Amino acid sequence: MNSHPIRLLLACLLLLGLAPALLAQSAPAGNSHPQTRMLAETGLPNPFGEPPLKATLDLQGKLRFAAEVDLRPLRDLAVYHNGRVKVLDSLARETIGEILGRKDYQDLIPEQRNGETLFRKVGYDPLFTFLDMIIDPSYYADRPLVGVNFLPLRKQFLELEFPGKTANDEDIRETWKRLGRLTPLMVSRHIRTISDSNRLDGAYAKGLNDLHESVNLYLGAPGTLLLVPVADTTKPWSHLSQAGSGPVADAVAALGKAWRAGDAAGVNAAAATLAQGLPAIQPEVYPTVRRSLELAYNRAKPFEWGAWLYAGALVSLLLAFGTHRAWLKWTGLVLLLGGVAFHAFGFGVRCYVAERFAIQNQFESMTGVSLFAAIVGLALAARKRQWLFGAATAAVGFMVLITATQTGIPGQSINREAAILNTSVLLKYHVTTVLFSYGLISLGFIVSLFYLAMWYTSNRTPDAPEGPTALSAVTASALSVNDPAAARDRLLLDLDKAQTTLMQLAFWTLGVGILLGAWWADHSWGRWWAFDPKELWALLTWIVYLVVVHVRVAGVKRRGLVTAWLSALGFCVMLFCYFGVNLLLPGLHAYA
Repeated sequence: MNSHPIRLLLACLLLLGLAPALLAQSAPAGNSHPQTRMLAETGLPNPFGEPPLKATLDLQGKLRFAAEVDLRPLRDLAVYHNGRVKVLDSLARETIGEILGRKDYQDLIPEQRNGETLFRKVGYDPLFTFLDMIIDPSYYADRPLVGVNFLPLRKQFLELEFPGKTANDEDIRETWKRLGRLTPLMVSRHIRTISDSNRLDGAYAKGLNDLHESVNLYLGAPGTLLLVPVADTTKPWSHLSQAGSGPVADAVAALGKAWRAGDAAGVNAAAATLAQGLPAIQPEVYPTVRRSLELAYNRAKPFEWGAWLYAGALVSLLLAFGTHRAWLKWTGLVLLLGGVAFHAFGFGVRCYVAERFAIQNQFESMTGVSLFAAIVGLALAARKRQWLFGAATAAVGFMVLITATQTGIPGQSINREAAILNTSVLLKYHVTTVLFSYGLISLGFIVSLFYLAMWYTSNRTPDAPEGPTALSAVTASALSVNDPAAARDRLLLDLDKAQTTLMQLAFWTLGVGILLGAWWADHSWGRWWAFDPKELWALLTWIVYLVVVHVRVAGVKRRGLVTAWLSALGFCVMLFCYFGVNLLLPGLHAYA
């Protein structure tokens, strides 16, 4: 490793002068979410003192130190960042996620097995990595820290870093390629060459811009430590280096010194002092309950646990329907209630911490949609006493939450409110009503899938009155009815009533939501309708359910079957309106 990795890295980046790529913006100013500023200020001194030019601990020393240090006193300290006061644990998670493109940093420990060198991954707490990156940045200069999601860009870096043509070189490149991360020094050595060769390529430009921001955040992370509260709640807090003299400044210096020496006991003592001293600077403005709830939200991972509880409920309730076993039904019901409880806890705490109704970005709207659907589905299951509806509720909850939490949906961090979203209370009613209709559409779609499954897997239809199938027999057992054919017809009738009720509610709520949106648009933009892609596709979704209403009134043959297929069509159109328009058709709804 170079003896001056941080200086080399800074010099290379300064020589590069890579400017962030400019992305097109179709929406008017103020119409999108406030730009996330992970770095509040640059040029601020490191509050823990000038970091050494060489790493203070080796890999084994770092592992030992990480196991002994106690960061609990620091975890819920308040910090001003990106326009709001949050806990240090949140800042650490967001920073590490931005740099690595994953939730935690992992060291690679080489091990010999059967004459072959294999690497074992060891993960660290995000708060530990965040503080270690600030206090001992040289340790990470030549370690896999910077995530590069764009595979062709990552391959270019690796081909320049490991230009050999042997099988061993190929294995090394393949290992790094699968890892998905580069070292900051790799970036500094080759970014000029790659940026010059791909200057006009949009995908490469975005990847290079993201890479530049990640390295800047690694180098400038000390500037995010706005931990000193100020009396004026409308102004940003002061940087930790501006704490002046006294117990807080002494604790900061002691923490940095002990950390670099690998003295866990010294770090723990300084952390406890710091945790007592910072809230005492401006106790009247220092948050209390909000800090505890945000930390609980981070630790509980309510949407992830909610998704898996919904999954368990879905399996249990479907098995209960098929086997008619009471213990499976009650297990499914308990899991379903647990999933709704975690879901509601996460949504409620997020609203409280953000100090707003948390439905203002893709992630928040998805958690809101699925919660609305879960509440309606649970009420429907309780009223009908038919737990197949509970299975539909669990399916929607699992499907939406697993997508929101595991696929990198934007908006997982709690951020400020977009300016355009605070112009009128009408918008909150508009968004809530539309999202409620989307929840009904999703729930109706799952119920319609059950209807289609029952219809096409049972061969007793008006045109084919053969004997009952195994599924009909299962249905008869589940409904305690002797005649399988009658049981099938009864279940189809119940499912048809449920899907019709849900789609009629979706029709009316979506219509009201569109009208409220038009009213708000006139209030905010001075026009009721602008043929924006989101507006047009919302109207198209509503027209599908208008057709459903007419189908029910017109007395079409096999109304239940036609309704089920229209429900599937409406769900697909709604999905494109919800996701496809945002990704493919730029317009005025940049925040949605």
